[in-house]
Amino acid sequence: MLKIAVPNLKGKSMNSYQSRASNQIIQELNLCTQLQYNGKLDIKNYQGKNWSFYYQIGQIVWATGGTHTYRRWLRNIAQSCPDLHINKIQYSQEDILIDYWDYLLLENLYVNEKIKSEKINRIIENTIAEVLFDLAQQTNLSSSSSSSLRFQRNQELVLKSPLISTNGSMFLKQMQELWCNWSEAGLADISPYLSPVLQKPEQLQRQVSSLVYKNFERLINGKYTLWDLAIKMNQNVLSITRSLLPYIQQEIVTLTEVADLPLPKYKVKKNSPLTQGNKEDCPLIACVDDSIQVCKMLEQIITSHGIKFIGINNPLQVLSTLIEKKPDLIFLDLMMPVVNGYQVCEQLRRISDFANIPIIILTSSDGVFDRARSKVYGATDFITKPVETNKIIEIVDNYLEIVSTVGNRYNLAFSA
Repeated sequence: MLKIAVPNLKGKSMNSYQSRASNQIIQELNLCTQLQYNGKLDIKNYQGKNWSFYYQIGQIVWATGGTHTYRRWLRNIAQSCPDLHINKIQYSQEDILIDYWDYLLLENLYVNEKIKSEKINRIIENTIAEVLFDLAQQTNLSSSSSSSLRFQRNQELVLKSPLISTNGSMFLKQMQELWCNWSEAGLADISPYLSPVLQKPEQLQRQVSSLVYKNFERLINGKYTLWDLAIKMNQNVLSITRSLLPYIQQEIVTLTEVADLPLPKYKVKKNSPLTQGNKEDCPLIACVDDSIQVCKMLEQIITSHGIKFIGINNPLQVLSTLIEKKPDLIFLDLMMPVVNGYQVCEQLRRISDFANIPIIILTSSDGVFDRARSKVYGATDFITKPVETNKIIEIVDNYLEIVSTVGNRYNLAFSA
């Protein structure tokens, strides 16, 4: 573990740490609110660390990324739902690969009535506040990073049916207030994602009561971050860290970097009859999308059930690749550079081999006009982004029943 040297900082105001980077962030977040933005906002620093904010009608509905995403998720769940057995929650490989996997797992708990709405609100609000604070601290520590911040909006990725509606201005105000209090307490260079370790127990024992010493032995052991300790001790992270500062300055306690907890990965149950069959007879599903991430997500869903998959990201190679591979079902992105999904669908329907192949349009729009137009150009069905496992399963169940070359009929339903 890496030990972190902590300087003796006292009484510095927020202005001494305010960098152009933090001003850029505040301006960008405020702009998204003013524009009533729908979609994802990514903020990346010069070290490659990324924070993601999901908006609907200008309101932040979820945030993720930064430091310790899984520790954060577990911590907030444990704080709001102490009776929930987190270790029994089932994860699928495709869910974990999605950038907003933490939101999907939370949504699943809510849909299955494992968490009530008021607790969902608290978890989401705490998560957004923590991500914003992490972003604020990272950008205020080094003004040299300001020129290297990157902001990217993606309106293709909109979280459907957000669990809550929040006030972005409120979160920004809370972020600024917390950062101001944090830096004024002399903690500006101390990350709450660091873990305190007791280094000089004899010296500590001479300074504190036996009860306090036992608590130090039990908790200040390098296993828990400052955020974790705040939850365990039912205090806010500022109070916990401020109370430890004298011991840190005396080097009785040192701070170490700890890794995030590994994401658990449970394989999806392969209960399709095809998984036991001949791979030569296994059908092929294609995904045509210029987004590599979307193709990877579909690949995980499809191949985990024993079905072959091909992803095509280059719009100029769509027709030639599809004609060569002859897939049994095609997921087709509507909006791509050079050529759009309507044009590809229309051209495919003119080819006899593709006259009856199911073509499923992928798009972030759920408009009636787009659905009607897709049908005119020959699309079989229409599915909205973001890609969700249950939607893909339903599409394959509904459409992918084909007759093989040896005359055997395969029902490709994923359900047993």
